Amino acid sequence: MASIFGGDGVFDYIVVGAGIEGSSTAYRLAKDNKSVLLLEQFPLPHSRGSSHGKSRITRYTYAQDYYMAMMPENYRCWKVLQDEVGKELYIKTGLLCIEKNFGEEFQISRELLIKNKLEFGDITASAACNRWPGLQFNSSYGMFIDEQAGVLRADRCLEAFHQIFRKNGGVLKDSEKVLRIIPGTMVTVETNKSSYKAKSIVLAPGAWSSAVLKPLGLNLPLEVWRINVCYWKIKNPTDFQDMPVFIDYSGTHHIYGLPCLEYPGHMKICYHIGNNHIDPELRDAEAGGRQNDIEILKTFVQDHFPGLESQPSIIETCIYTTTPDDGPVLDVHPVYPNIVIGCGFSGHGFKLAPVVGQILSDLASGKAPSFDISHNRISRFNIQNSRL
Repeated sequence: MASIFGGDGVFDYIVVGAGIEGSSTAYRLAKDNKSVLLLEQFPLPHSRGSSHGKSRITRYTYAQDYYMAMMPENYRCWKVLQDEVGKELYIKTGLLCIEKNFGEEFQISRELLIKNKLEFGDITASAACNRWPGLQFNSSYGMFIDEQAGVLRADRCLEAFHQIFRKNGGVLKDSEKVLRIIPGTMVTVETNKSSYKAKSIVLAPGAWSSAVLKPLGLNLPLEVWRINVCYWKIKNPTDFQDMPVFIDYSGTHHIYGLPCLEYPGHMKICYHIGNNHIDPELRDAEAGGRQNDIEILKTFVQDHFPGLESQPSIIETCIYTTTPDDGPVLDVHPVYPNIVIGCGFSGHGFKLAPVVGQILSDLASGKAPSFDISHNRISRFNIQNSRL
């Protein structure tokens, strides 16, 4: 561990938020032989944010070349982490990409896979329905399979980052809420339990980003959504034998699904947006009323997944923090360059976490990231910010 760390609570780096993005960043900094403190407001493990649960989709398929360009390194890093902890973190299933009338996102994603020489295969709707009898799509739907896509074991991935972070000398403190951040050459972080200093800090507070950033004079256009995570009972398991994960791009928002690691005999199918904005402190208190996303999913399942029961048997909750362009913020504070920000992952950040950790750790260290983050800069938003 670097010598700057001492009993007075001084570190090289402090990372705020021990979700998947903050944990990946802390892991990367600790592996660089730096003294790192990782702070989490809730007791770990918890289900209050965006990183809990047992499964997330990972895929090469993107309609944005700059995100697809990150994916080979993400896959490599997940494999490294898997080897470090000796536990399976990734299950290869393939990804069935679907869009009615062979739409724009379908076409762009397919063309980018060809451009980047990534493994995929076209499949007709008829062939897909024959292969997986629990499906029902007509010939107006375009389909292809991203062969290397699959499922990340989300809870194991998060714990793996924590385990190797600690192994490399990192200090993880949960149940410790940040109350105040004082900028300076050495940034001070005051919590409900203590006070710490570091030459640079990384803020990855998820749905609490606005609450943390506004006192620093930064008002980002972030929206917090409660997402219903729905599990649908399978009528006949053989109808979905070796079924890949899927994304249907046909509607205003995606519908996605994956084999259920949480509840045997079920499939997880979700709508890629919530019903309304929420205060993350009141996530469950604001539930109720007509939940349009679930109604949309019921119709989708009835129309296209006759092999599932038409009502979800289990509904859980997650949180998305979105930006207007659905791209995360990866940048330094416009006034305080030793305050680094990673937020607004818009429901597709989990798979990107290893590269996000590299980018945020590079920014905290004063290095130029090795990936193009021009589309992730704060300056893309037309906002007015005030100095603290």
